[in-house]
Amino acid sequence: MKFNWGTSIVIAFALFMTFILYFVVQVQSNSKYDNDLVVEEYYKHDAHFGDEMNRVKNAHDLINKPIFSVSEIGILVVFPKEFSPKKIKGKVSLYRPSNKKLDFDTPISLSNPTLLIPNSNLVDGRWDINMEWQYEGKSYLTKETIYYK
Repeated sequence: MKFNWGTSIVIAFALFMTFILYFVVQVQSNSKYDNDLVVEEYYKHDAHFGDEMNRVKNAHDLINKPIFSVSEIGILVVFPKEFSPKKIKGKVSLYRPSNKKLDFDTPISLSNPTLLIPNSNLVDGRWDINMEWQYEGKSYLTKETIYYK
């Protein structure tokens, strides 16, 4: 059988498509390659974006903001002294960009102005923190990135 340029181009194109399809199938079937969305219900989350921006603005407009710090016992969140600790309600969501299995939420229930997230729940590396909280009927959203240890 004699090969001409047209046959060679078709064979090369078919080999290239096979090469690409092999990697597509490999990435979709192998659990080592995680291709999940950052947020599970992306469109539902996006529908409430305006409300989220209002809560972020409320937190940004505070004169004294909550302070996040890393210590040897965990992550400390210190609320300003002008807030009564018993009136602060909400939750702290810790998001690990490299592994969603490490994500967790901690409810805010305070008797003093300090919230401790113990190091038993944390691994070294980057943590994105979203703190959704309410005080006297006003909602706030504070976002921080912490590098633990």
